[in-house]
Amino acid sequence: MDIHQLVNNETEQLIKDRRFLHMHPELSFEETNTYMFILQQLQKLEHFHIRERVGDKGIVATISNHTGPSIALRADFDALPIQDEKNVPYKSQAHGVMHACGHDGHTAILLGVARILNAQFEQINGKVVLLFQFGEELAPGGADPMTNDGALEGVDRIYGNHLWSPFEHGAIHCKYDAMLASPDMFNITIQGKGGHGAHPDTAIDAIVAMATFITNIQTIISRTVSPTSEAVLTIGKVEAGNAFNIISDKAKCSGTVRTFDPDIKILIKTAIENELKGLSIAKGITYVLDYVDGYPAVVNHHSCVDIIQRATERAGLPYKIMKQQMIGEDFSYYLQHKEGAFFFTAAGNKEQGITAPHHHPLFDFDESAMNDALNVFLNILIEEGVL
Repeated sequence: MDIHQLVNNETEQLIKDRRFLHMHPELSFEETNTYMFILQQLQKLEHFHIRERVGDKGIVATISNHTGPSIALRADFDALPIQDEKNVPYKSQAHGVMHACGHDGHTAILLGVARILNAQFEQINGKVVLLFQFGEELAPGGADPMTNDGALEGVDRIYGNHLWSPFEHGAIHCKYDAMLASPDMFNITIQGKGGHGAHPDTAIDAIVAMATFITNIQTIISRTVSPTSEAVLTIGKVEAGNAFNIISDKAKCSGTVRTFDPDIKILIKTAIENELKGLSIAKGITYVLDYVDGYPAVVNHHSCVDIIQRATERAGLPYKIMKQQMIGEDFSYYLQHKEGAFFFTAAGNKEQGITAPHHHPLFDFDESAMNDALNVFLNILIEEGVL
């Protein structure tokens, strides 16, 4: 079986599928047409058993032959609420919505895997389960409900891929153990007492209280979390006030906490709560803390990372050990149930001007990276003994 030739034969269709999806993006949990597109492509493949509406809008496509291991591969297919500002023929046609994270490519790649497996049915020794997942970008995500609906039933191991524009194309990046963080979010409302700007003594200034809170929590990471642990606490949004001469009675802020260790997550959450309790005593404010736990950290299993490394070498690509990233991914839910690993396929290209970060209006990726990911997926199946 010439994997390189099989992959090269898919190039035109990979690009066609990706660009169609890029032009017709849909937001998380609203992927009606995207779902139907994927389903229609899979229904053309005679050897696949298709399970629809898994966990709501997920699709599980299974192909099996002879006796052997059961390996799952996953792709996500939701888009983001961002206006596409690229000047390309495949620019998003949906106002304010675009594939700004590569999920269109992930879906195209897994459809490519499906076509190749269907054509190579007699070479299969075991089962391959393809998970097409909705809602990755927006908590609670699609992975958990799909898992709860039996998407991983009978699966031995699972693998996932993410196209990644910050890495120059032509390599695969992965690592043992914790790779991607758990991304929590929080919303805080501080309630004071409004008043005239000329008479601060008659009011409780919510803006001053919020400013004190934001300043104080900057020491949580540096003075509460161990220097050998990794964590991030960021305030991304602050709202308060209506006029220059009015003391605001209310102030709001939103932020994120990123951690790899559940104990560190609890420590930071507790420290935030304690800061607010202290302010309520010192400033006389009341508060509401809405803390939302994000996806768990993505923690790769060693044996599966080894499989990815060998598959990368089979594909003729450089394998690089990546540093931990503070982004989140709900692929973590699958890894809580089954052995598996997640890898990044480098997809940036400075010569082509493909340098915009993910979740940016100018985001794009080098489409040749889809061939790389497809190649590695197929070689993972060879290393696992399914092909």
